[in-house]
Amino acid sequence: MKSVSNNSAPPREVTLPHRETIQESPGWRQEYPFRSHFCATDGFQYHYLDEGTGAPLLMVHGNPTWSFYWRHLARHFREQYRVVVPDHLGCGLSDKPTRYPYNLQTHTANLVRLVEQLDLWNVTLLAHDWGGAIGLGTVTQLPDRFGRLILFNTGAFPPPRVPRRIAACRLPLLGRLAVQGANAFALAALTMASERPSELTSAFRDGIVAPYDSWSNRTAIYQFVRDIPLTTRHPTFDRLAKLEHQLRHLPTRPVQLIWGMRDWCFTPTCLERFIDIFPLAQVHRIEDAGHWVIEDARDQVIQMVDRFLDETRSAGG
Repeated sequence: MKSVSNNSAPPREVTLPHRETIQESPGWRQEYPFRSHFCATDGFQYHYLDEGTGAPLLMVHGNPTWSFYWRHLARHFREQYRVVVPDHLGCGLSDKPTRYPYNLQTHTANLVRLVEQLDLWNVTLLAHDWGGAIGLGTVTQLPDRFGRLILFNTGAFPPPRVPRRIAACRLPLLGRLAVQGANAFALAALTMASERPSELTSAFRDGIVAPYDSWSNRTAIYQFVRDIPLTTRHPTFDRLAKLEHQLRHLPTRPVQLIWGMRDWCFTPTCLERFIDIFPLAQVHRIEDAGHWVIEDARDQVIQMVDRFLDETRSAGG
């Protein structure tokens, strides 16, 4: 894998236990000072972070990010909690098989397996983007293991609308050439997922796309896009509809919703849908933040999460 670094310092190679070698610039690696862990799933290596001790916080990323997106929260909360942050298969530092059924069902099954293998209890779920559907699907399968939910700009129901720029990535041949060939989905996110793209550091820009530097390594990004149901005939439509129904019948638990209100994808309409599902949720609307709400409003988000965890400590260990 070749370097995506824009730094003047020469990149160094990092060889992971499961054969993959990535080039990493000093900048992004300094922001990701974590030890890698791996477990086997479907014959492949599934990467995750496991930092600190105490009640577990499970942080679940979406597309086209990876565990690097959670780095600031992981560093902050590992002082008080056990922070577990997986990379979905095909993403981040996990194996990236080109022939694999990348869809909501398999991503959820992999996360369920990780929670069970690590024997996590009293878990607080933190989820963003596709991580919401994957993480909440795990909650519905293992409800007794989860005590609190914190959701950021996500969805767990059939999409109210699919933006044209997302639908365009589904065009036959052209969509795949753009997403897997030109890395258009991940690179476009650097300008469209943040309300302040000019303030994104070079370390963040390098780090967020570092694992996705070739056609084959972008397979999961494209398959995530393909898994968005544009019609009711898509198999994931029914899975999302079922998930929403299950969420409405979960036992009551503390829920926090933190939303970047300028997100063009998971719009405020999605937030209102979650408020309808979780009417007792603590809601925070960050008016000047976009889809990457944690990157746009890091300090504000950390304070909100800190306060929520303190106020609901009895529900999360």
